[in-house]
Amino acid sequence: MAIQTLIDNVAVKANIEPQVAEKVAGIVLSVLQHESPQISAQIFANMPGAQQLATANDVMAQGQSSGGGIIGTISHLLGGATGEKVGALVNGVAALEASGLTAAQINAAGSQVIAEARQTDPQLVDELVQAVPELKGHFGL
Repeated sequence: MAIQTLIDNVAVKANIEPQVAEKVAGIVLSVLQHESPQISAQIFANMPGAQQLATANDVMAQGQSSGGGIIGTISHLLGGATGEKVGALVNGVAALEASGLTAAQINAAGSQVIAEARQTDPQLVDELVQAVPELKGHFGL
């Protein structure tokens, strides 16, 4: 599956412009990458361009963090792998909201990215969702 197909499908499913869909798909992929690096690496191997899109929209990169507030403080205090995992999901959702998307659009976009990944390897995606159950509440699963 070409990454452009994923972007086009996200745009249609979430009813957003293709440029926004590219960023949104990258953010969701970046969250997956940080939440479960081993499983996402296997999924990305089946999705040419996914790794590059995730890296280009890295939710943990400087300037992408959740910043201040209580959630940012908690994420920072947790530190380590747990803090990164919590921070990745929090930062990803914050970045999606900052893109001007509604909750329904975020769910539609997230579920479409997961659906496309599931087409490449359903078992791996099931493992990912089991490993990171928090995804269910944020990406329409």
